[in-house]
Amino acid sequence: MSKPDLLIHTAFKLFYEHGIHAVGVNAILAETGVAKKTLYRHFGSKDALVEAVLIYRDQFFMDWLTSRMMAAGEGKSAILALFDALDDWFHDRVDVLLPFKGCFFVKANGEFSNHTVNDLCQKHKQNITSFIQANLVGCSSALVPSDLAQSISVLKEGAISQAYVAGDLEAAKRAKAMAVALLG
Repeated sequence: MSKPDLLIHTAFKLFYEHGIHAVGVNAILAETGVAKKTLYRHFGSKDALVEAVLIYRDQFFMDWLTSRMMAAGEGKSAILALFDALDDWFHDRVDVLLPFKGCFFVKANGEFSNHTVNDLCQKHKQNITSFIQANLVGCSSALVPSDLAQSISVLKEGAISQAYVAGDLEAAKRAKAMAVALLG
């Protein structure tokens, strides 16, 4: 693994576990064994590293979710597979994801104000909603596709929040049942 990738992966793990502001550059360097000069040569600042971590997590999460949904087929099957994927994530049955600690983007967004981080977090959520909408082919809902995609996204976000904040690990199953009603 290249040093930039090692720094990004390690920073993500530490940020996800402890929070971005709680983790200093020295903690990342200690875990990776990479020199401070190397970190700053590749990223220039901790903010730039944080941004790289958000881009990495967005791509990694989207790849995982895409593979899970596409394996189920199209339309309603793909959308319902989203909630099955979440259920597996909540129950730590996804080897490629770290143990469930809530949504990294919601947590990161809460640590910053008027920052590029907030823009990257918003972009991730928009990407998810757009992906959901693209997978609504053949669904017979009374809602227009953009409204249906937003509603499915709200169910997804609510399930993640309930699982993390309330410890309700069955939230994805309840959200899936609501999605069935919405999808028609």
